[in-house]
Amino acid sequence: MGKQRERGWPPDPDPLPVPVVDNHTHLDSIRHVLPEGDAVPTVAEHLARAAAVGVDRVVQVGCDLPAVRWTDALLRGSDDVTGALLGAVAIHPNEAVLHGGVREVGPDGLEPDPQPHHAVPLDDAIAEVAAVARGNDRVRAVGETGMDLFRTGPEGARVQRESFRAHVALAKELGLALQIHDRDAHAEVLDVLARDGAPERTVFHCYSGDAEMARFCAAQGWFLSFAGPVTFRANGELRAALREVPLGQVLVETDAPYLTPHPYRGRPNAPYVLPHTVRTVAEVTGTPLDVVCERVAATSVEVYGAW
Repeated sequence: MGKQRERGWPPDPDPLPVPVVDNHTHLDSIRHVLPEGDAVPTVAEHLARAAAVGVDRVVQVGCDLPAVRWTDALLRGSDDVTGALLGAVAIHPNEAVLHGGVREVGPDGLEPDPQPHHAVPLDDAIAEVAAVARGNDRVRAVGETGMDLFRTGPEGARVQRESFRAHVALAKELGLALQIHDRDAHAEVLDVLARDGAPERTVFHCYSGDAEMARFCAAQGWFLSFAGPVTFRANGELRAALREVPLGQVLVETDAPYLTPHPYRGRPNAPYVLPHTVRTVAEVTGTPLDVVCERVAATSVEVYGAW
């Protein structure tokens, strides 16, 4: 029985003194990480639980075709839900590989399991993203896009780069923020941004680089978003990176349902868990918690506009 409880939802944290924004979460995916038999909270329940602890606004990220469609429909829903929500849409780099027809064997010796929507050619998938971004005024970012070379060979990397460049161009065309997914691809992502030019508001979602890269990104005026890993004991280098970023360029996120912060790592994540990461940002930077909350909230509006 105790083991089952440890797999369930973390307890509610103490409320934050000033409301903040979870600038990257996947409400559509939370059902996939719950223990079998657990009830799946509704979006309204997620938002209410988050608001009760000081997370009163959320950016919902749809980064495969079903999630893009789900996000679009969600943002067109009832005002009692959409008032707390903005959206970001894109084709995730690992999804781009599948849309591009690349079937690579991963380190586990298995090929990815393509879904029916992967039969849509990559150009058509990105065109659908563009149509949603143009047609829904609550979509405020293109993302998450970028490169992920953790399980990607040369052909997959080529497809990811092509997709990333198309998303960068779309964000600039529409005047939207860009949310970047960068896993084991720091040099490659920075090269694309240098060659193509970054959008005015560029966010490194779930920042994973070192302090030197953080200084470089901050100097470009980019925003670095920190998630649960900044709370992990082994990630001293990530906390060192955080200390290199002006507070006005720091955002916070859950990336729920993944990357649950310490001490609840391995359990389901949701927007209401964000205060653990916010408190770590305050501790690492030596800044009063209320000041961190106020600045993060203001920066979120600067990047994504008013809710």
